[in-house]
Amino acid sequence: MEASSSGITDGKTKIFHPVAKDVNILFDELEAVNSPCKDDDSLLHPGNLTSTSDDASRLEAGGEAVPERNKSNGLYFRDGKGRIDYILVYRKSNPQTEKREVFERNIRAEGLQMEKESSLINSDIIFVKLHAPWEVLGRYAEQMNVRMPFRRKIYYLPRRYKFMSRIDKQISRFRRWLPKKPMRLDKETLPDLEENDCYTAPFSQQRIHHFIIHNKDTFFNNATRSRIVHHILQRIKYEEGKNKIGLNRLLTNGSYEAAFPLHEGSYRSKNSIRTHGAVNHRHLLYECWASWGVWYKYQPLDLVRRYFGEKIGLYFAWLGWYTGMLFPAAFIGLFVFLYGVTTLDHCQVSKEVCQATDIIMCPVCDKYCPFMRLSDSCVYAKVTHLFDNGATVFFAVFMAVWATVFLEFWKRRRAVIAYDWDLIDWEEEEEEIRPQFEAKYSKKERMNPISGKPEPYQAFADKCSRLIVSASGIFFMICVVIAAVFGIVIYRVVTVSTFAAFKWALIRNNSQVATTGTAVCINFCIIMLLNVLYEKVALLLTNLEQPRTESEWENSFTLKMFLFQFVNLNSSTFYIAFFLGRFTGHPGAYLRLINRWRLEECHPSGCLIDLCMQMGIIMVLKQTWNNFMELGYPLIQNWWTRRKVRQEHGPERKINFPQWEKDYNLQPMNAYGLFDEYLEMILQFGFTTIFVAAFPLAPLLALLNNIIEIRLDAYKFVTQWRRPLASRAKDIGIWYGILEGIGILSVITNAFVIAITSDFIPRLVYAYKYGPCAGQGEAGQKCMVGYVNASLSVFRISDFENRSEPESDGSEFSGTPLKYCRYRDYRDPPHSLVPYGYTLQFWHVLAARLAFIIVFEHLVFCIKHLISYLIPDLPKDLRDRMRREKYLIQEMMYEAELERLQKERKERKKNGKAHHNEWP
Repeated sequence: MEASSSGITDGKTKIFHPVAKDVNILFDELEAVNSPCKDDDSLLHPGNLTSTSDDASRLEAGGEAVPERNKSNGLYFRDGKGRIDYILVYRKSNPQTEKREVFERNIRAEGLQMEKESSLINSDIIFVKLHAPWEVLGRYAEQMNVRMPFRRKIYYLPRRYKFMSRIDKQISRFRRWLPKKPMRLDKETLPDLEENDCYTAPFSQQRIHHFIIHNKDTFFNNATRSRIVHHILQRIKYEEGKNKIGLNRLLTNGSYEAAFPLHEGSYRSKNSIRTHGAVNHRHLLYECWASWGVWYKYQPLDLVRRYFGEKIGLYFAWLGWYTGMLFPAAFIGLFVFLYGVTTLDHCQVSKEVCQATDIIMCPVCDKYCPFMRLSDSCVYAKVTHLFDNGATVFFAVFMAVWATVFLEFWKRRRAVIAYDWDLIDWEEEEEEIRPQFEAKYSKKERMNPISGKPEPYQAFADKCSRLIVSASGIFFMICVVIAAVFGIVIYRVVTVSTFAAFKWALIRNNSQVATTGTAVCINFCIIMLLNVLYEKVALLLTNLEQPRTESEWENSFTLKMFLFQFVNLNSSTFYIAFFLGRFTGHPGAYLRLINRWRLEECHPSGCLIDLCMQMGIIMVLKQTWNNFMELGYPLIQNWWTRRKVRQEHGPERKINFPQWEKDYNLQPMNAYGLFDEYLEMILQFGFTTIFVAAFPLAPLLALLNNIIEIRLDAYKFVTQWRRPLASRAKDIGIWYGILEGIGILSVITNAFVIAITSDFIPRLVYAYKYGPCAGQGEAGQKCMVGYVNASLSVFRISDFENRSEPESDGSEFSGTPLKYCRYRDYRDPPHSLVPYGYTLQFWHVLAARLAFIIVFEHLVFCIKHLISYLIPDLPKDLRDRMRREKYLIQEMMYEAELERLQKERKERKKNGKAHHNEWP
């Protein structure tokens, strides 16, 4: 669901940017403000009712008009020349004045320019606008190894023979009659989406003449400028002391209230993007990515990466890839369901259930549950066949292989993206130590083997003790989940008798279904409540561990939250799949909880219908709730903020806020970054794979949700959230390992679901061993005649326990009290030598189930490992391109240097003195 359609590139002349198109801007050095840093009004400019209209962000080509227009669009300093690269927000009433003074004084010492402006609606709120001049950007870009374009790519086409050329011409003629690919973005009507076909290299001021620089103001895009400024702010001291450094600490102690880069103007325009083009990158993203009208289009990943950075771009690339891979899984799952629909009339088992009017089933609960005809469960038997049919095993194998193929091909896709986004050679910088870690272990120090500097050190014994306490907390919370599941089990046991004695005939006759439905809804509410508790516990335990760096903290928190929520979400499903109806005993000798409550039995048509209901209801409710919270919560908060502003200033007064105040009133990105987005999708991946044999429609529901999810997330990022800092990343991090773990778990669970939960194995054993075709090697529908009767055992009603004996004697069926009833199990009749002992068929079925689990798991794991071995992580054409590019870059750098030296030599001969052109 993605395409690397490049966004507006640096090295192009046609740039839709709040700076004028094709404007000749003088490259004068901007002088830094040298006045002393004070927290008073020396730099403070009272807020103006500035306008950020769409027309103001499109500047006409004209030297003098540019600064005048820039003054009013809210993206530049008051002089209209310096672009705002970063915003800091604080309150005058905040007591941390001295720290801010030192911090802002050091900001100027680094060469950054600064302006202050008060809020229009609250004079206590102060906005600090920061701008990085060219010299500062160049110096730190070199330190950070920021890769920039320096030469257009050269593509060498393989030699074509005349015969192949003719074939290509004929194919191209034929394609003209076919409709254009509707899922691709139209580059003719959206000319801004151009691919960046330039080689890149780490920026160097000494070799600045090698790079393609059409305009100094736009050479570094806005995301890169903000990243450089943030890098500087993280290394500026705010107080004398070794560890008193960095913006993050000032945000933590409340010196600053917020820090963020600006959005590039409004995401809406009065004019159509097809006729007038995009006003800015935010508007372009909204029209071709976040708008609901383009839900079927590929994602412009290059534009997303350019605006939000590689980390967020990789998330949407992974989400799009996952969504695209769900198409074959959803199609096969729908095929399995439709196969069940088409073969429903020919299913011998459901026919026998529907025609079994003379078979009377034993009550499913004590006293209040009546006897019932087996034919009363005809509808449930038919619904069970829709999910449990001959194609189910094939689908389970397919989904296990699909999970492996998805992960292996994602590695290849990630490699291509990493190459296109210059992430192949990128390595993360040495991370800073967390302030909490420094404060805790500042007394103990040791030398860092990388930097060679002393740093705080956590003793091994202290670390182990903290990990043991954290693991104990995790175990305790898992026990809380199990206790919640136990509570749901007791609810099901108690309410099935209550519903059986209900006044309404509809509920009384469907007591088991009503019990299952209400239990699932209650379970969902418990899941959502416990999730809130788990987040607080995970935070407490992670902080207790005292991770050294932010990435270690994030990985530890991620693992705990995933473990908590996975167990919370799937514990009830595991109970229904593998425990419900397995340990109930038999009539006359039921097993009971605390010697009081009789354990719940499966429906006469099997336990799979309960598992289907559990998965369907939980999956639909969870996805609906998540989508509402993702979009509805920010929308309501932003609406409430706008409402408060209207109440304070009056509805008749229309205020045009500057861009920094508009962005400040938006919601900040989640404190955990992309954690919630990834967690939601990973849990969905678990639902889609772990119990897919019981619910083949799960991939289809996931696909429909993800198509909506992509646009919801895009809309949220573009319109409802402040612009996040553009961060770099090479992959999706710890989530890939979690996905591999879920893929392994899915093989095991699907093997047990087919062998234990479904009736696939008992039917197979009956067909080959006990049915009409026994010994003939056939297993068709004609071989299933008599299966229902063979799978039911006989019970003498007089053998009921006193507390289990039903109130009805069953005389309503035949006019006389019943003597016998039937139940699902393989046991001897009451008049045999060992009454109610297991039959030989039971042991045959049990052996077949165990054999199937072993064979299925080994077969699927062999296929998974074979696929992993056969699919290389790096595509061959990409490997060749990388080698070719490395060779060409060396050649180009050599040629460019040689050309410069020759030019200098000619000028020396011509002028008789040395002369160097910085901008050739």
